[in-house]
Amino acid sequence: MAASVVSRNDEEELNGETESEASSIYQGSIISTVPDRHGFLGGSQYSPERKQSISPDVILRRERKWIQMLNNWSLFMTTNYHKVRERCRKGIPPSVRLRAWLNLCGGQLLMNENPNLYEELIKRPGDPKYIEDIKKDLHRQFPHHEMFVENAPGQQELFQVLKAYSILNSKVGYCQAQAPIAAFLLMHMPAVQAFWCLVAICDKYLIGYYSQGMETLLRDGDILFALLKRVSPVAYKHLKKQKMEPILYMTEWFLCVYTRTLPWESILRIWDMFLCEGVKVIFKVGLILLKGSLGRTSLIKCCPTTYETLQVLRNPPQHIMEEEVLVYQIQRLNLSEEDFEYEHQKQMLKRKAVEKETANRTD
Repeated sequence: MAASVVSRNDEEELNGETESEASSIYQGSIISTVPDRHGFLGGSQYSPERKQSISPDVILRRERKWIQMLNNWSLFMTTNYHKVRERCRKGIPPSVRLRAWLNLCGGQLLMNENPNLYEELIKRPGDPKYIEDIKKDLHRQFPHHEMFVENAPGQQELFQVLKAYSILNSKVGYCQAQAPIAAFLLMHMPAVQAFWCLVAICDKYLIGYYSQGMETLLRDGDILFALLKRVSPVAYKHLKKQKMEPILYMTEWFLCVYTRTLPWESILRIWDMFLCEGVKVIFKVGLILLKGSLGRTSLIKCCPTTYETLQVLRNPPQHIMEEEVLVYQIQRLNLSEEDFEYEHQKQMLKRKAVEKETANRTD
């Protein structure tokens, strides 16, 4: 597959292609024709109803604060970013999430600077090698959502958004992991806005993730593993003992920003923070999933081999993925900006040393 950072062997898993995986995702349920409040047909992993923990009065107050903030966005971002971050961590009200995400990621600015570019891009034919791959992946994205069931209009919009990006950034082109992100964005906003959010995410937040090769993802996997040693020595020692490379369990988490991993309400909350604070949120979620899955002796006793360990990490315990629990654990993580920067620099130096040693051997 062109411009992919995952192999074809991984593709079925990433896209939920096979019947056996679909049955594990949807737990063999009979799919209802009545969508839930997020547009999913009954029986999906995303369908469980949320327990309403916030009163309508609080939601209304938050909406008013967000509207005021969005109407003065540049001022808030330049003079009161901490307030923006605090409100993102509390959760963006659904009624303003579209505007908030578009402004947080810089998509609104890109759209303002290029007012007609998306319409021009979707009229172009595109590179045949990318077009073919995009078409193959369309039916695999959230097939039990009302926007993306067979012959639903969402599939055509998804095709146009992905094609437009592959033309705009032909160096990256198309990677299959972009598809669930684009589909996720389309559930929340019109196609042109989803496109510019996708551009911002791919080219600013996840830069290098969708390029040829896996260097950026491999580096970030090593950073994740190094941070795990601080967060959960038990999980770290277990994975190290089994010599399990991070790329085996974190690829889908990072490339799809958890859109294929977490319950829906949790995904929304994580994205509220991710678009505000950046890629470190992806790391923090990964650390919580690793700690919650393997962070106690009783848990690792159930994982004597890499097979059992991978099964656990691909299906983390449900309770640690619940919205409020996950957000609470993320905010409790004792990791500073300096910790992230230190591990990043450490891994960069390691890679440079390896490259230098390899070059010396070939001379």
